[in-house]
Amino acid sequence: MNYDIANPALAEDGARRVDWAGRRMQVLATVRERFAKEKPLDGLVVAACLHVTAETANLMLALRDGGADPLLCASNPISTQDDVAAALVAEGIPVFAIRGEGADSYYKHINAVLDHAPAITMDDGADLATLLHTDRRDIEVIGSTEETTTGVIRLKAMAADGTLRVPVVAVNDSATKHLFDNHYGTGQSAIDGIIRATNVLLAGQNIVVIGYGDCGRGVANRADGLGASVIVVEVDPVRALTAVMDGYRVMTAADAARVGDIFVTVTGNKHVLRMEHFDVMKDGVILANAGHFDIELDLAALRSASVARRGIRNNLDEFELSDGRRILVAAEGRLVNLGAAEGHPADVMDMSFSNQALAAEYLAINVDDLEPKIYTLPAEIDNEVARIKLEQMGAGLDSLTEEQIAYLSGWQEGT
Repeated sequence: MNYDIANPALAEDGARRVDWAGRRMQVLATVRERFAKEKPLDGLVVAACLHVTAETANLMLALRDGGADPLLCASNPISTQDDVAAALVAEGIPVFAIRGEGADSYYKHINAVLDHAPAITMDDGADLATLLHTDRRDIEVIGSTEETTTGVIRLKAMAADGTLRVPVVAVNDSATKHLFDNHYGTGQSAIDGIIRATNVLLAGQNIVVIGYGDCGRGVANRADGLGASVIVVEVDPVRALTAVMDGYRVMTAADAARVGDIFVTVTGNKHVLRMEHFDVMKDGVILANAGHFDIELDLAALRSASVARRGIRNNLDEFELSDGRRILVAAEGRLVNLGAAEGHPADVMDMSFSNQALAAEYLAINVDDLEPKIYTLPAEIDNEVARIKLEQMGAGLDSLTEEQIAYLSGWQEGT
């Protein structure tokens, strides 16, 4: 079997981690059980470019049980859990990912999964899809899926440009993904990463959350719950107004830079914190990024302006400026929840990866009817994922009476 991982001897440790995550992913277990019986992906090579975590491993096993030949590479150079990669290889699933790999190795691994001529690709950030549209146009796929907001933005730009040449299911746009994974998953895991990297007390700190989409709102909510004073930076007036009504201060980045103690970027955009902001920050501020790519922080400018740099703790670097102020950066400015912690809890990835598995099935079933554009999973699939999750959590779901159904479908009955 062709693979490239850090250490195959870590397989036993990884298997325990995968098993633990699997216990918390009962929706995916339900999908996997059906897949094992029906084999909806029989004979299809599925290449995934996702964070190599215990939760992702359970998705790979579900795809395999559904008849697919899955392969996996990393969607971020520092998000790979090397023991999980080893566990998957021991299961016979090829993995091309090493934690801390450089850019050359990262793209070599993406090309390695494409070398297997996949029928379906799965992405987290659209790096795999971008290669399909540039250097690897030799690969013909029936469709792709996209896990995250950043990737969907890139793919929608391709579609608007007229360059998108494959059908794409925007898994991120499923309600049971972005309303839960983005809000509750990012909210908890980003704060977890910051605490693991720094061990600072959040209570009483001014935490600046830059970006108030589903992810940013989750980070703000969790920081608020731990006693922080939350400041939000936004460019969208509706989101900014929402933040105000949620009880947070809303400022420009320039004003927030002067008062913040901890900064968390969650925008999917480039250089939202840059030298003009670093110049006015307090000594000892902490910068963390919870967006997909490390470009949210202008680290090149920070490095250039620094007179010294040193590692303070695991996943925490200190940059000293010429005036003596120190700026601390968590997880190299990459995804703090995966760089300094373990990513989203399995309980929430359960829904996201159930959507991924069902999206692959959707592409396989509808291959002849799909055009090169962005699709969202049908609402009935979203609702079924939510229903199973509620059932697994022991929650009750009410139903409409016949009278209520008739009332909602009519118009004659008024006051």
